[in-house]
Amino acid sequence: MNTFKGLGRWCIGAILGASVAMAAETGDADYTHEIESWRTARVQQLTKPDGWLSLIGLHFLKPGENTVGSAPDNAVVLAKGPAHVGTLIVSPEGRVKALFNPGLDMQVDGNAVLSADLRDDTKGAPTIVKFGDISFIVIDRGGKKALRVKDSGAERRTHFLGLDYFPIDPSWRIEATWVPFEKPREVPIRNILGNVSPALILGKAVFTRAGRTYELWPIQETPEGPLFFVISDLTSGNETYAAARFLYAAPSNDGKVLLDFNKAQNPPCAFTPFATCPLPPKENQLNLAVTAGEKKYRGEHH
Repeated sequence: MNTFKGLGRWCIGAILGASVAMAAETGDADYTHEIESWRTARVQQLTKPDGWLSLIGLHFLKPGENTVGSAPDNAVVLAKGPAHVGTLIVSPEGRVKALFNPGLDMQVDGNAVLSADLRDDTKGAPTIVKFGDISFIVIDRGGKKALRVKDSGAERRTHFLGLDYFPIDPSWRIEATWVPFEKPREVPIRNILGNVSPALILGKAVFTRAGRTYELWPIQETPEGPLFFVISDLTSGNETYAAARFLYAAPSNDGKVLLDFNKAQNPPCAFTPFATCPLPPKENQLNLAVTAGEKKYRGEHH
């Protein structure tokens, strides 16, 4: 009788243990599928016709008139496109007006025009100027206007080598504690060109790894908006891109923030010299090897 009871307890324990193991395996499989799906979407976004791999130029404009085209006599010489596109005029107030040469079928936000006022990227979506496979927008970096030029047939896009990753590791999916600041802190954020812009930081995510405590400060445009972390760590410059990696997270929920380092990704500057990526503030330079997420791109290095 006692033996039977002992055997029963063992059987129940074995069944419960097997159930827990199966549940853990199912959970790991679901998580692996989630990360694999995220990776697929990431590549699709990166390689779309107007994605980061389509960049072929970044040209800063001077105040006043700037002639634009692929001919060498232009102030802004495009890598590809009509010899003489027209003229961009930068006003003292920083507004940009385009005057296009006739007969080129220039499309501005989908409409054929000969002139247009061009919105930059500081307030919402910028104006898109398109001619054939080529397009450009006006961006503002440190108060200076520049043309960001794209080509859907760019070699970086058509010869993309794919992304490499660390193995998926659920232990790098970390629940951090959200510590809001009493008042927003203004932190200078330097970009890869050396320009500095202030960013408001509303709080920090504090987490532990291998018994040590770390914190990350996110850029956040609104209290309800996503958290954007620009980070570096002890893998930077070795297994991962030297300048930085990006990590996005949902805003705080009940004082917690989920940091999934398996979704740490390379900035656009890892793939093209024509992007203007932010660099991590000192608060986000981790004394920790984050062996998760994207590795260094196998293609050209910037």
